[in-house]
Amino acid sequence: MADSTLRHVLVTGGSRGIGRAIARDLGRDHHVLVGGTRAQTVDPVVAELPSAEPFICDLADEYATARAASAITRLDALVNCAAVGVQGPGAIGEAGREQWRRVLEIDVVAVADLTRLLLPLLRSSHGDIVMINSGSGFNRPGPGGGIYAAAKYALRALTHALREEERGVVRVTSIHPGRVDTDMQVALQAGSGRPYVASEHLRPESVAATVRTALEASDEAMIEELSIRPVFRR
Repeated sequence: MADSTLRHVLVTGGSRGIGRAIARDLGRDHHVLVGGTRAQTVDPVVAELPSAEPFICDLADEYATARAASAITRLDALVNCAAVGVQGPGAIGEAGREQWRRVLEIDVVAVADLTRLLLPLLRSSHGDIVMINSGSGFNRPGPGGGIYAAAKYALRALTHALREEERGVVRVTSIHPGRVDTDMQVALQAGSGRPYVASEHLRPESVAATVRTALEASDEAMIEELSIRPVFRR
């Protein structure tokens, strides 16, 4: 049973990588709804947290998303962390529509839809929305990076607009990590032919700390954007 004395936060993509680190960090003093597509990966995270419950949903399915969102009766913060990278050819001259649809559907459309569905609860609680974006949402992409960067630029625009629409009611923060030591980053770099060295990357826990910073800002303050980068220079 949820602890009613704790703030309730939904972390999408909470079963792995950055999302799992965020769920663990916030789980110390929040009730966490751990988002993921499969109970097999979500339930172990729920089990290790003091107060948590699963949020099982394929965010690419608008009807499943609406059903899952309608079951939530209280929410104080939403951390949109679920995302996918590019699989297969990433160059503009090689990638077909399915590549574009897959990335934009999860990284932009699903984020906008879930946020829309949960806004009434967040308005009622004067809550927080945190978008986990990427350095790719700031920087000029290199060869093969156009699809992912396009999604992250779109997510940044969505976040800016949402912030102004909800200003004074819901706080909206955009967090832009550089390269983070996750399985997604391993796949991205393998696809680019770069050697992978974990110590050259941010730890997921470092990104989780920035989420906590945003959520713990004093009532009159809103952290609008944060960029967190590895110290290592390639």
